[in-house]
Amino acid sequence: MRTIFTILFISFFSVHTIAQSGYIQEGKASFYADKFEGRTTASGERYSHSKSTCAHLSLPFGTLVRVTNLDNGNSVVVRVNDRGPFVPNRIIDLSRSAAEKLGFIGQGIADVRIEVIDENGNAIQTNTPAPKPKPVETKPTTQTKPATEGQTTTPQAKTPAPKATQPPSTDYELYELDVNRQSPGGFTIQIGSYKELVNLLRIADDLKVSLKKEVRVQVATVGGEKVYRLMVGKFSSRRDAENFRDKASQIYPDCFVVELK
Repeated sequence: MRTIFTILFISFFSVHTIAQSGYIQEGKASFYADKFEGRTTASGERYSHSKSTCAHLSLPFGTLVRVTNLDNGNSVVVRVNDRGPFVPNRIIDLSRSAAEKLGFIGQGIADVRIEVIDENGNAIQTNTPAPKPKPVETKPTTQTKPATEGQTTTPQAKTPAPKATQPPSTDYELYELDVNRQSPGGFTIQIGSYKELVNLLRIADDLKVSLKKEVRVQVATVGGEKVYRLMVGKFSSRRDAENFRDKASQIYPDCFVVELK
């Protein structure tokens, strides 16, 4: 059974993913236009010109990629946090700061080589898991020397260590939640499908600002797993929905019209 909810806001904590595979690829790179500053990426992060990030069509979120400009030899390491580019013959979209380091802001496009690397800057072979972090050994801060022969030791009272007080975490975003169950009917625009609410809700927040339409979530079961389909707008006719889709596709190029039956 499919259920549709109208979602406004909810609170959650950020999450991170780690790349597990990589490869080498050559092609053309571009960079984000200024209008994307602050918008939500496909991973749920907000885009920032100052961060060394990128969009790729298939590499897992969190993948570290060394990008080399084949014209001047400049290199930069970026992290995948978005999907794209959705333009033929391009393999990667870079943040503006990364493009500046590669030296192609003036041209807009550059021929590059991209190579997946690990945290130490070493190339990762295709289908080879990234090395796991080594466990950190903890050493005692004090040592008790054994008493020498003929020496007596006086036991000392142990003073209990003060309990550490952890300040409340500030790495979160707080939203207000308003949920209303709705009956199917009419047409809407599907933006994407998500398995994790943390990604869906950040994009839902961005949708309310960028498209200024009612945001809804359809909960479905696919292959035994819950899938959350993010939808925007409610239209009585397919023509109205298609007109709005043409507008929405300028920001979300993969969106499409759905009839809610």
